[in-house]
Amino acid sequence: MFTVCKPVRKLAKFAIGLATAAFLAACEPGATGRGPSIDTSEPIPVALLVPKSGDAALAQSLENAARLAMADLNNVKIDLRVYDTAGNPNTAAAVAQQAVADGAKVILGPVYAQAANAAGLAVLSKNVNVLSFSNNTSIAGGNVFVLGPTFDNTANRLVSYAGKQGKKSTVIVHSNDAAGQLGQAAISNALGNSRVANAGVVGFDRSQQGVIDAIPAIKATVDSTGADSLFLTATTAGALPLFSQLLPEAGVSPATVQYIGLTRWDIPAQTLELPGVQGGWFALPDPAKAQAYRVRYNATYGEAPHPISGLAYDGIAAIGALASQGKSNALSAAALTQNAGFQGVGGIFRLRPNGTNERGLAVATIQNKQVVVIDPAPQSFSGAGF
Repeated sequence: MFTVCKPVRKLAKFAIGLATAAFLAACEPGATGRGPSIDTSEPIPVALLVPKSGDAALAQSLENAARLAMADLNNVKIDLRVYDTAGNPNTAAAVAQQAVADGAKVILGPVYAQAANAAGLAVLSKNVNVLSFSNNTSIAGGNVFVLGPTFDNTANRLVSYAGKQGKKSTVIVHSNDAAGQLGQAAISNALGNSRVANAGVVGFDRSQQGVIDAIPAIKATVDSTGADSLFLTATTAGALPLFSQLLPEAGVSPATVQYIGLTRWDIPAQTLELPGVQGGWFALPDPAKAQAYRVRYNATYGEAPHPISGLAYDGIAAIGALASQGKSNALSAAALTQNAGFQGVGGIFRLRPNGTNERGLAVATIQNKQVVVIDPAPQSFSGAGF
């Protein structure tokens, strides 16, 4: 159990006003939990595990973001030590053990799920927590946390919004691959905890013919159930463009059936041109904060950040915010999972005791080929959306 505390806001030194860590509980957690004891008066040894020899550009962007966050911490020093996983689970396990032997009190990374799982297992007996950049919740738990945005988080946000807008039932359309099945499960779970009914599920093979073959089943399910929304797991790089063309042609019109997307519909930008996505709903990080981060990163490093680089910033921000309280148990599981959460590059986020995370997302639509936020990202975990 954690003590419920009044959040306090800690501002960063960003000229553009981005906060490194906000809504941090202003009292000691009620339980120390799993994690090492640290001396907050000294630089905190943090290991950053990145795939340098596997994806050098990604690795460098993650390191850049971590150092950007370090520069914005007040009264906390981080001793960042970078280790190359090569994107390989065995290497990740070895360097995780080396990092702890070198004195690391917490591990930030790795990127890929198998590598993160291996790293966590390798240091489990050392009482060190791993804040991975993965979004695969199947590896979460024990000493491994995932910082990446999850399907469950997105589905919960969108289903909650749909219910508040009066939607009664939805048909889930998912690809038959692993990602699509995980997405379908997340949407189904979200519907099970909401006022919106699950009107049916239609799977499709990830091919042009697979999408074409699914259209009649989708239409039949919508017609027979009277569903007023359609929740798609399709991505902009995958089946979404074809669905957005064929569904209206088949009579499943976005004018009468609300299209909802589990993935971002605004990337790449040319997706916004598609007639069928106009009026669709999807979720995204707080646009103002995300843009502030991109501007700051570009100004510092002369290039755009990698899309997931902000996770490294978030990890350092959380570590710094906790350490700033001067507690020796600042990196325990109980401290990391305190309910008030932190302010990251895309808005508020918090780690959960089961190793997953929740992020405050905005709901957006596409109007006249432009992204329009129709429900702003919550600014605290006691606000709307939670």
